[in-house]
This record gives sequence, structure tokens and C-alpha cells, in this order.
Amino acid sequence: MNYILYPLAGLGALSVVLFIAGFWLDFRAFDETRGGYEPPYEGVTGDPIDWFAADRTPTGLARRGRVVNTLVNGTTGMISFEIYGVAIPFRQLSERAIVVHKPREAFIALGFDPQF
Repeated sequence: MNYILYPLAGLGALSVVLFIAGFWLDFRAFDETRGGYEPPYEGVTGDPIDWFAADRTPTGLARRGRVVNTLVNGTTGMISFEIYGVAIPFRQLSERAIVVHKPREAFIALGFDPQF
């Protein structure tokens, strides 16, 4: 019986470790910019979000991750995280995100009507 139990336990443990690693990598890729946390949001380093590289959905854009998808509503600016098909609302786009990443301009160019 141990010849079945140990490989399955090892596979389960490996699955948990890979899930956590994928979640961590997705979390780190959420915003790759640093600095500029106070108005007027200057001195930002790193690359802003490339909205045109995201997948278009009926309500906005989706950035696909390894474990977690990041959804942004093109009208309300609500950020949600999707794990295994379940969307979990997070928050509205911050003023810093609007200035640094320029989502309004991108959503207008993609045919949405941003109200944020």
C-alpha cells in the first residue's frame, strides 16, 4: 500500500508547491513599476502595464497569469482576480495606476467608455 500512498502524497505536495509558486509569480507581475507613490506620481521606474497585450473581454481586459488572471472592467475600473473561474473583486484602479499606467487612454482606444 505504501508504494501507492507515497507517490500520491509526493504528487499532492508538488502540486501545492507549484500552485504557490505560480501564485507568487502572478502576484509579482501585477505591477512591475516602483516609486512615485505620492502625487504627482513622478520618479516611477519599471515598465507600465501594456494594456494592448491583454486579452479583450466583453467587460474589459484580462491579463492571463499562471494561476491568477487579473480582470479590469473597462467602464468602472474595478480590478478583480480570477482563480479557477471564480472572479474575486479587489478594488478600483488607484489614482497612481491611472496616472502611471494610463488605462483610460487604452480603454478609449479599445472602444470602451471608462467612467473612472
